[in-house]
Amino acid sequence: MTKENTQALVVGHNELAWDKKVADDVVWTIPVSIETIDKARGGDIEVSLGANSLVPRDWFPSQLKGVKILCLASGGGQQGPILAAAGADVTVMDISTSQLEQDRKVADLAQLQLATVQGDMCDLSMFSDETFDIVFCPVSITYIPDLQPMYKEVYRVLVKGGSFMLGAPNPAIYLFDDAKWEQGIFEVANCLPFQSFDELDDEQRKQFIVDKRAIEHSHTLTSIIAGQLEAGFVLDGFYEDSLDEELSKYFNDYFSTKALKR
Repeated sequence: MTKENTQALVVGHNELAWDKKVADDVVWTIPVSIETIDKARGGDIEVSLGANSLVPRDWFPSQLKGVKILCLASGGGQQGPILAAAGADVTVMDISTSQLEQDRKVADLAQLQLATVQGDMCDLSMFSDETFDIVFCPVSITYIPDLQPMYKEVYRVLVKGGSFMLGAPNPAIYLFDDAKWEQGIFEVANCLPFQSFDELDDEQRKQFIVDKRAIEHSHTLTSIIAGQLEAGFVLDGFYEDSLDEELSKYFNDYFSTKALKR
C-alpha cells in the first residue's frame, strides 16, 4: 500500500473517530464559555496547544487585530473562537465536521467572524502561498502517519517570518501497554515509532475500527522537531507540558514548539 493510500485510510477513519468524540463530549470537543470569549475580547488570551499550560503571550504579536491565523486540525470551539475574539482573522480547519460545528456554534453565539474549512491537515491546497501570519496546531499530529507533507504545506502557506505553533505528545508515552495503562499500570511493551494497531491482534483491530477509536502514531523526536528544520523552519520557542495524568508524575508527557519561516 502506498503512503498516499495509507494516509487516506487513516484520515477517513479518524474523521469518524473524532465525530464520535464530539458525540461522547470528550474534553477537546467542548466549546469554551462566553466568559472566556469576553476575556479574549479584553486582551486576555487563554489558549493551549493541547495540554495544561497556556501558550506564552509573547509567542503572539502584541496586537492580534487583523493577524491571519490558521487553526490547523483545531476544531472543537476552543482556540479558534478565542483568537477570533482577540481580533485575529481566523480560519479553523479540521477533518471532523462535528468538531467544526462546535466552532460555528461559538461564533454564532458570540457574534464572531470566523471561517471553517473541512479537510486533511496534510493538504492545504485550498490556500494560496503566504496566506497566514500564524499556523496554530494543537496536539493533532498523532492522527497522521507522516509529518513531512504537513510541515511543507504549513511552510508554504505562511508568510515569511510567520510563526508555526505546534503541540505534541512526548513519543515516550506510546511505550506503554494501552490496556494496562487504563488500569494505572505502566508496562513498557511497545517499540517506537508506534502505531495503534501494533499492539493489537486481528480481532482486536476489527473491534478497534468498529468502536471508531482514533488511529494514533507516536512519531519520533527527530520527525517532530528535526522535521520542522528540514522543512525550512527555525525553532524560536519550546516548553514542556503535561495533562496531569497519572503518567505525568514521572515525566512531562507533552511539549510545544514555536518555529519561524525564514
